Amino acid sequence: MFAANNMISRTNWILLSSLLGGLIAGQAALADDSKPELLQAKGVENFYRLTQQFYSGSTPEGEAAFAELKKRGIRTIISVDGAKPDVATAKKFGLTYVHLPFGYDGIPSNQAMKLVKAGKELPKPIYVHCHHGLHRGPAGAAVICEGVEQWTPAQAHAWLKQAGTSTNYLGLYKSVETFRKPSDEELKKVPANFAESTETSPLVDAMVAIDEKFDNLKLIKKAGYQTPASHPDLVPAHEALLLEELFKELLRSPASVGHGPDFQKQLATAGTAANDLHVALAGQPIAVEKADACLQNMSNSCTACHKTHRNGK
Repeated sequence: MFAANNMISRTNWILLSSLLGGLIAGQAALADDSKPELLQAKGVENFYRLTQQFYSGSTPEGEAAFAELKKRGIRTIISVDGAKPDVATAKKFGLTYVHLPFGYDGIPSNQAMKLVKAGKELPKPIYVHCHHGLHRGPAGAAVICEGVEQWTPAQAHAWLKQAGTSTNYLGLYKSVETFRKPSDEELKKVPANFAESTETSPLVDAMVAIDEKFDNLKLIKKAGYQTPASHPDLVPAHEALLLEELFKELLRSPASVGHGPDFQKQLATAGTAANDLHVALAGQPIAVEKADACLQNMSNSCTACHKTHRNGK
């Protein structure tokens, strides 16, 4: 009898040990799953899986990028960028686009509520993006995860650091650190008619265009200030000229006047650097050192301007 009882006890112990081991393994897997994972996908930069339901990254570039998202099971794309989303290509792959843009100075409370509402109610998995997938996109995704996936402010802050969100954007960090999860009653009051594309201000449109030209010029620099093989449509001197004109036009805009003399001074400095870059790239041979200096001057001017006028306090 004692031997039989002992055998039963040993059997129970083995079963209990196996059960505990499974629970521990499950918790470990859950802990690993809760940490954002960097992925690789054609046409998508800074592509992360935050949870089983939410992803973050850059603007999908071309059909190959949308195909990648579709292959990974993505059903909804949320853009928080100022540029108009490529709704037509998304539809071609059966993906729903939602446009909820906000600035670098932080996420307004009403927009944060819309993000959480979208995260709760729209078909999942959901991909959240800005232009480069570095700043606004990660912040928007963090707020959704705080509202839907029970992320803490500490988790959200850690995610922004992991994504490479610049600490210069104080407003973005403040938005995720001070976020308060809305109640069910509060969410019921948020309209569920999410727009595919939202009209933005002329200033935002101009900044989007400037960002695109600056990105083109960085590609040109990487190609030795020649037309990049991947973008045969980019003529170096012409891109610099277009960027110069964008700065001039924005400087004349009433929107820039409203931001004060310092903002206009920074625009003028960047415009001068763009003009100098155009001259450097139009000459033969190309003045490489001068071109490098001009790009750096523009970058410095934009960084200083963003810190004062765009990043938030």
